Amino acid sequence: MYNKVLIRFGEVGLKGKNRSYFINALAGNIRRALKGLGRGYKVTTPYGRIFVDLPPEHDFAAVQATLRQVFGLVSFSPVVQTDLDMEAIRAAALKELKAGGVPETFKVAARRSLKSFVLDSMEINRDVGSHLLQNCPGLKVDVHNPQRMVNIEVRQEGAFVFSQVIPGPGGLPVGVTGKGVLLLSGGIDSPVAGWMAMKRGIALEAVYFDTPPFTSPRALAKVERLAKILAQWAPVNLHVVNFTPVQKALMQHVPEDLTITVMRRFMFRVAEALAQRQGALALITGESVGQVASQTLESMLTINNVVSAPVLRPVVALDKVEIMDLARKIGTYETSIEPFQDCCTLFVSPHPKTRPTLSQARQAEEHLDVEALVNLAMEGIDTNRYS
Repeated sequence: MYNKVLIRFGEVGLKGKNRSYFINALAGNIRRALKGLGRGYKVTTPYGRIFVDLPPEHDFAAVQATLRQVFGLVSFSPVVQTDLDMEAIRAAALKELKAGGVPETFKVAARRSLKSFVLDSMEINRDVGSHLLQNCPGLKVDVHNPQRMVNIEVRQEGAFVFSQVIPGPGGLPVGVTGKGVLLLSGGIDSPVAGWMAMKRGIALEAVYFDTPPFTSPRALAKVERLAKILAQWAPVNLHVVNFTPVQKALMQHVPEDLTITVMRRFMFRVAEALAQRQGALALITGESVGQVASQTLESMLTINNVVSAPVLRPVVALDKVEIMDLARKIGTYETSIEPFQDCCTLFVSPHPKTRPTLSQARQAEEHLDVEALVNLAMEGIDTNRYS
């Protein structure tokens, strides 16, 4: 019975002079997301609203699942668009009220943005409410806590009748705040950090540091699956770095208790070089303060020192339980807990320094050709796009 979807946005609508840019970006992301469902979906942006025209043959369950993964979308409703005629509005409202069974109580809530329409909002409420009561014996009005709210919007384009309000993910449309490079491991935290960054409008360039033969192909396959899960929300480019030459140099020249610190410093260097190549403005990690040795404030300070790009840590103040809950919510948890180690877990020392200083890290790197190793890592990158 529905022929459109009404899209609502929250903070996107508060962007002042940039408002149209954000709305157009959201509309574009909705178009991209709906492409996978086939043809016939048309997205329009009349003032203050976004509408999706539904083709005659559509699976609304699939439409709903798709829209619930578009950041920037606060809520949406399947609607019936009718002519600007009270008889048509009454008929659509009665059909909507009866959808799924007639409730015991109801309320009509009309909103008239077209001021030239024959009735104002209160008059529409009374007219349609009376029609529903006459056609549904036993039905009662409850203006405070109705079982069914019949909403009517009267606009220049027509009248729109609906009762369902389905929550969306909120946030900002992906891409409106730029691109970031996500250091994506096979663990629980970094995919969650990437998801949270996307929710703030950041498009992802993900980087994974592969160390064959020390890590198995299954570890890489695991990260690829995580990238595909994140790509259900927005396209993700996954850049796989051959980090083995760097890792071998670290094992040969760096004291064992500083290996994880120096390794992370090299990862940050490579990630920043990749960011410059891809036009990304920040690095994104899954670090949470105090969770492991490389995530003390001293370690973060020492590791951060090698880059000038801002490093975003979306989960920095969350504990492990909170991060795990988010991982389950977005669908990455079961993949993340598969027992295939990445280099960050495989090469960690039994007794790593938890408070490394900058001078200690620099001294540990004295016998390394840092620039040559970074360039070598940058040469060995394979990239796949997931969408």
